[in-house]
Amino acid sequence: MDERSHLLGIYLNDHLAGSFAGTDLARRMAKTHEDPAVSSTLEAIAAEIAQDRSALLEIMSRLDLPVRRHKVVAGWLAEKAARLKTNGRLVRRSPLSSLLELEILRLGVEGKAAAWKTLRLLADSEPRLESQKLDTLLERAGHQLRTLEELRLQKARTTFRHA
Repeated sequence: MDERSHLLGIYLNDHLAGSFAGTDLARRMAKTHEDPAVSSTLEAIAAEIAQDRSALLEIMSRLDLPVRRHKVVAGWLAEKAARLKTNGRLVRRSPLSSLLELEILRLGVEGKAAAWKTLRLLADSEPRLESQKLDTLLERAGHQLRTLEELRLQKARTTFRHA
């Protein structure tokens, strides 16, 4: 494997690990959110993140890049460890929990969008990468970012209005 492929493999495996963590976080948030409309929105985002993960796996396969299982496990463990964050409460969820989780999820989607942009740049010289598919993935990430930002702002307003 040449240096470019080696580096790209590391890069995409890191994003793959993040996609597992992001999917788990979005699913958990959807299950625990008190507002059914927000839960539904988060369920849809979780499903899209899972679809994006499948797209990433397909891209890695096309590029003959192996999946590094230890990175996937590390991403899964990172999401579980993030639940232990300090939020001012020991036993139950703080009003800050949902706000911080939305911010973490939004950051993950920003990272995913950056990866799609990187791959889109490489598509100009790599025939195994489909420019149109990457453009579609970028558009979807943009929609996810806008939706998560709306939810984040709503949660920030309600969290600090009642604090």
